[in-house]
Amino acid sequence: MRTVISKDGTPIAFDQSGQGPALTLVTGAFTTRTDWTSLAAHFASHFSVFVYDRRGRGESGDTAPYAVEREIEDLDALITEAGGSAFVFGHSSGAALALDAAVSLGEKIKKLAMYEPPYNDEHEAKLAWRTYIQQLTEALAAGHRGDAAALFMRYVGTPAEQIIAMRQTPAWAPLEAIAPTLAYDHTAILGKDNAVPIERAAQVRVPTLVMYGDASFPFMYDTARTLSSVIPHAQLRTLAGWRCSRPGIARVLPWLRQPPIEHIACCCPLTCVLRNVLNLSQTCCRLVLRDNW
Repeated sequence: MRTVISKDGTPIAFDQSGQGPALTLVTGAFTTRTDWTSLAAHFASHFSVFVYDRRGRGESGDTAPYAVEREIEDLDALITEAGGSAFVFGHSSGAALALDAAVSLGEKIKKLAMYEPPYNDEHEAKLAWRTYIQQLTEALAAGHRGDAAALFMRYVGTPAEQIIAMRQTPAWAPLEAIAPTLAYDHTAILGKDNAVPIERAAQVRVPTLVMYGDASFPFMYDTARTLSSVIPHAQLRTLAGWRCSRPGIARVLPWLRQPPIEHIACCCPLTCVLRNVLNLSQTCCRLVLRDNW
């Protein structure tokens, strides 16, 4: 583990592995860098991988007051550590943060890849989101971190009996510890309505890959399609048989180890997709994307 100091003095913990072009991984809600150890190992065969604890998580610091701009500065500091420019891959709300960073940091982000940024323009979903944000704000203001964590898990569909069982295990304490960062991801980054940020996305000038899993929530396709249509240099990719799992990216990792579609034959389909679209000279699978992306 190493640290880099962000602009406001906050220490940001990160791991670096592999050799090649710099690739920074941006995690989503309820995750730390250790949840992406296996994914980073896959990428390390082809990239110099930087995976970090976003502020308020793991071994990184957290300086009040929170602002999305501070998180962009964290990523900027990491990219500077990587040599001044990097490819960036974000998952879920981490993809939303990566999108914001691409607008602010410009060509420091050479190319942007996003998997399932969870914006949702459906009317009923917006109403449910507002209720969730209000309840989350109240729980955190009262210091009820466990209730905030449980609220998020209920919101994404985790059965009540599973939440009750998890609260009795050692795994619950780490979730309580990072529960305040749910407000960072959801209230601040995704916003009060969780609407697709069309105007902001249109300001992204770097080549962008937007991905979704066709076994995921239906709105993920609509969101990915909208983003890929408004970002000037974007492409849309469907990952057959993939979905988004909660809580945490750790449940996604087993799917990354299995080739989910017949024309991909490798240990990590996502690695192959990124290698191809980032125009690397070799590929570890038979999938060849000839879009000059």
